[in-house]
Amino acid sequence: MDRHEPLRTIFHEKDGQARQHILDTVAVELPVTDTEARVAEVCGYAFDLATELPFRAELVRLDDDEHVLVLVLHHIVSDGWSMLPLARDMSSAYTARLAGERPRWETLSAQYADYALWQREHPLDEQLAHWKSTLDGLPERIELPIDRPYPAEASYDSGAVRFTWEPEVRESLVALARETGVSVFMVLHAAVAVTLSRMGAGEDIALGTPTAGRTDEALDDLVGFFVNTLVLRTDLSGNPSFVELVRRVRETDLAAYANQDVPFEQVVDEVRPVRSLAHNPLFQVMIALQDIASPDIALPGLDVEVVSGQPDAAKFDLSFILAEDETGVTGSVEYRTDVFDHATVEDIAARLGTVIKAVLADPSMKIADLDLIDAAERQQLAEWNSTRVDFPGATLPELFEAQAAATPD
Repeated sequence: MDRHEPLRTIFHEKDGQARQHILDTVAVELPVTDTEARVAEVCGYAFDLATELPFRAELVRLDDDEHVLVLVLHHIVSDGWSMLPLARDMSSAYTARLAGERPRWETLSAQYADYALWQREHPLDEQLAHWKSTLDGLPERIELPIDRPYPAEASYDSGAVRFTWEPEVRESLVALARETGVSVFMVLHAAVAVTLSRMGAGEDIALGTPTAGRTDEALDDLVGFFVNTLVLRTDLSGNPSFVELVRRVRETDLAAYANQDVPFEQVVDEVRPVRSLAHNPLFQVMIALQDIASPDIALPGLDVEVVSGQPDAAKFDLSFILAEDETGVTGSVEYRTDVFDHATVEDIAARLGTVIKAVLADPSMKIADLDLIDAAERQQLAEWNSTRVDFPGATLPELFEAQAAATPD
């Protein structure tokens, strides 16, 4: 906590503006408890950022030789990348203390406050102009296959559907990306857009995606909130082939990366979309391809396993979280339970898999020709749409006489 200023920073309000106050020294507490339920309680802790440090640690003793060290950082001072230097520094400190020494870290060349000052002073007028032009006329909200109307205010309760694609799918993804001169993420971006469009979301689809925001090597060793959110506006008009759509996505994504320095909140202020407590501004669907290595914590004398504790909060209507390696592609679709049923999101995930396999088999296929209905669904539709009814061959007068005889009253 001495090494990383954000971990000893509190935030208070002055004249309607949030201000950060970095404490010179802090008292580090590490409560030790024997109740396993404390893990979830600590993970779900709500910080009072004006008076409390945005970092908590607690050791939960499960057995004499099994413990859970729970580390909770508020998102205002950390992001996914921050877990790497945090784990590395904690491992170094633990190793040094076992030897009765102080940790010997290299001095950090910058702190988060330096980055914050640079961001305030760096002119971003051209990048702001890009976003204002690119997002002009964006629909307030895309039409998703929700099960219930949007409430007046989002509940943020979440669920998730997980899926896996075979190694062959991953190999085809990489091959198509290489052939078309794009990244794997761009192929996945196009596939998600096609899936949503074919399920009724229209031809103008905005997806959000996180970017690390660490554009200088000096930032790699810092704990801090650098991640930014980019809006990727996807044009599916004109019934393009999938390859053509991937090329459109490439241009969109590269332009977004080139203008990634503007904080998302500033983009919202500049574009001025209709604001609502029911959904996120500018985009309601997130897509992310995880490429951050898992934190490596080495504590001498201990066998260590890193486990992520995710709070049950849906930040967006849908979030497609994907990861790929030589074993294949794994993913999850996180969703808001106040508007989606689990079965509906299972259907969305299944159709994304159908789209991926179809376009990888024939990338020149027009997106309107994609068949999202599998054999089982086609059989069910045939049964639902069957209107055949057997009827007797008698004439209408004969049927009338028979009915009158059967029910004379």
